[in-house]
Amino acid sequence: MFGIGMPELIVILVIALIVIGPTKLPDLARSLGKGLAEFKRATEDFKQSVEDEAKATEEKERIAREAAAKEVVDKEKFTEQTKAEKTEKEKIKA
Repeated sequence: MFGIGMPELIVILVIALIVIGPTKLPDLARSLGKGLAEFKRATEDFKQSVEDEAKATEEKERIAREAAAKEVVDKEKFTEQTKAEKTEKEKIKA
């Protein structure tokens, strides 16, 4: 835990007890715990929103790639149909 052992933690708590006083120390600890919990919650929310945005961007890119691939296939089919029609017209003329 941040390189702080039990003896160091006890010294910090004793100093906090002396400086802050026994009546306000529990309130301070409670407030600190609530603040840390809120910070953790906000961090998780931010992380989740970034992940959601990344997934949405990836999905948009995938859809764009699929649309481009479909367009290429459609152009190839159109070209093949046009060539086939030209060949049939040339056969009819001959």
